Amino acid sequence: MTPLQVQLIRRSFAEISRHEEVAALVFYRRLFEIDPALRPLFKGDIQEQSKKLLEMLAALISMLERPLGLELELRAMGVRHAGYGVKDEHYATVGGALLDMLAETLDSRFTPELREAWTALYGAVEATMKLGAREAEKHQL
Repeated sequence: MTPLQVQLIRRSFAEISRHEEVAALVFYRRLFEIDPALRPLFKGDIQEQSKKLLEMLAALISMLERPLGLELELRAMGVRHAGYGVKDEHYATVGGALLDMLAETLDSRFTPELREAWTALYGAVEATMKLGAREAEKHQL
C-alpha cells in the first residue's frame, strides 16, 4: 500500500467511526444478503459483533506503519477465524460486504481511489489471514 492509500484509509475510517453502529450493521446486513449461510457463524449478539468488527478494523489501521506487528496479528486472526469455521471462500464475501458498506456509508465520498485503497488493504488482510489459517492447519495434521 502506498502512503497516500494509508492516508485515505485513515481519513475514511475516521469518518465511518462517527457512524460506527450504523456502518457495522450495514456491513452485517450486506454480508447476510450476499451469503445467508454465513449467519450461523455469528453466534452472539450482532450489535456486540458489530462493535468487535470496528475495534478490529481500528486496531489493524493503527498498525499500518508497523508491517511485522500487523502481519503477526493478521496471522493470529486467521487461526482464530478458522476455528470459528471461516473457510477460504468466505473471505471474498466479506471483502465484498466491506466495500458495499463503505460505499453506502460514505456515499459520494467513496471515490474510485478510495475503493482501490480499501481493496488493497483487504487483499493484504485476506492473504495474511489465510496464510495463518493454513499454517495452523499444517501443525494440526
